[in-house]
Amino acid sequence: MKKSYKIIYWIATAWLALGMLSTGIIQLTGMQEEQDAMARLGYPGYVLPLIGTWKMLGVIAVLVPKFPLLKEWAYAGFFFTMSGALVSHAVAGDGMAEYFGPVLLLMLTVVSWYFRPADRKVPGN
Repeated sequence: MKKSYKIIYWIATAWLALGMLSTGIIQLTGMQEEQDAMARLGYPGYVLPLIGTWKMLGVIAVLVPKFPLLKEWAYAGFFFTMSGALVSHAVAGDGMAEYFGPVLLLMLTVVSWYFRPADRKVPGN
């Protein structure tokens, strides 16, 4: 693997982990602003701790060595969560400012997944 690929991977992965970790903490703490935003998007309150928990577990899965299949699931979960957030904001008629976070985390997910080292990939892929 090229050195530049490793650098790209670790920068994208660090920012992805930070973004998912911070939003996961906000969702787990149940901040009123986050509850209001989810209600405006049409989601029940019990979704927040569920998504927050899965984000935290996904960050752990992406960062720890080994377990390539678990990493694939974590990346898929991040992709589905952020693409779902984009669709939710679109359906709710939100402005462009609401798209920034999900678009950034979606891009970081794809970049981190694409540039991951061979030992973090499922064998044969």
